[in-house]
Amino acid sequence: MVAHIGDFGLAKFLPLKPNKSSSIGIRGTTGYAAPEYGVGNEMTKEGDIYSFGIVLLEMIIGRRPTDPSFQEGLNLHGYVKMALPDRLMETIEPALLSTHIQAANGYSRDEARTLKRLEEGMISLARIGLACSMESPRERMNTSNIIHELCRINTILQNN
Repeated sequence: MVAHIGDFGLAKFLPLKPNKSSSIGIRGTTGYAAPEYGVGNEMTKEGDIYSFGIVLLEMIIGRRPTDPSFQEGLNLHGYVKMALPDRLMETIEPALLSTHIQAANGYSRDEARTLKRLEEGMISLARIGLACSMESPRERMNTSNIIHELCRINTILQNN
């Protein structure tokens, strides 16, 4: 469960002299590469945004986009979308929650607030992952909005 730069859409193998009839043109890793790359579209920043969104969802849920549990048209994007917002915390990677859950066993007011902020932050992160991994490149969140939202989430999680 460690993301590598090779998982992003711009990782590719092309001949030194492009040849349109060549079958060489692998763009990224299955599950992480943007859908438009499968039909031969050029690499774009939107493709990398898609890959970022998938990696973000993978980190939140703890499942790879190629997990065998995703069958019959279900994928990582759809799985998270179905869980939002009410069931997301049930699907979160347990390692992300373990220290907060252990600390909140007594559920004091401070601990309850901490858990509420954590839930709000996780839901916001999942929404970013979903917005970045939309099938259509035009529907994906742009970089400046991603940064703005990540800063906002950081503020939520840092406030005591």
